[in-house]
Amino acid sequence: MALVPCQVLRMAILLSYCSILCNYKAIEMPSHQTYGGSWKFLTFIDLVIQAVFFGICVLTDLSSLLTRGSGNQEQERQLKKLISLRDWMLAVLAFPVGVFVVAVFWIIYAYDREMIYPKLLDNFIPGWLNHGMHTTVLPFILIEMRTSHHQYPSRSSGLTAICTFSVGYILWVCWVHHVTGMWVYPFLEHIGPGARIVFFGSTTILMNFLYLLGEVLNNYIWDTQKKPPSWQDMKIKFMYLGPSS
Repeated sequence: MALVPCQVLRMAILLSYCSILCNYKAIEMPSHQTYGGSWKFLTFIDLVIQAVFFGICVLTDLSSLLTRGSGNQEQERQLKKLISLRDWMLAVLAFPVGVFVVAVFWIIYAYDREMIYPKLLDNFIPGWLNHGMHTTVLPFILIEMRTSHHQYPSRSSGLTAICTFSVGYILWVCWVHHVTGMWVYPFLEHIGPGARIVFFGSTTILMNFLYLLGEVLNNYIWDTQKKPPSWQDMKIKFMYLGPSS
């Protein structure tokens, strides 16, 4: 895709996330008034991650346009840092956390919605906002992955980062339960301590798997160096360059 359409697309996605966050925060739900507020829900944390990520994408696009052809080495150095931050955020947070939220939410919702998203919430959250939080995240991040190449960090550092995030959120959920006596997600009330440990361990493993999935998908989309040129490509090149003298 051309640079300008990608810029417009990223800006539109960023604005959509800003709208979703503003509408979500404007809802007066009882859970927003309790300890931890919206920050105890992974869905809200993911929305913030996606908004920050696409904000960095837009900033990177603007910086790229401003530094193009300037020859300023300092500006190019800053642009490279911005691109590195953008790529790191997609690899470690935006893709695995976004896909996790969409997949786990709809799987549990299909099994028994009361375990993850009680029907009572329909009185507070309209359908379009629910899909904005739990559905469109996936196509948005796939569009970004398809329109721009992202350099993944080393596998060891990437997996360490996603494990740190996963364990940190699990500890945060446990701390909220310790303070309030209530679990953030209703289904955790209906399973025993052993099952909770298995569930938390499984979610951490799933996060690691999604990180690896993102890496494989990114390489599949963009790794064309290993592909030998086709006969058609060689023929076109020969037609333009002519036979070597």
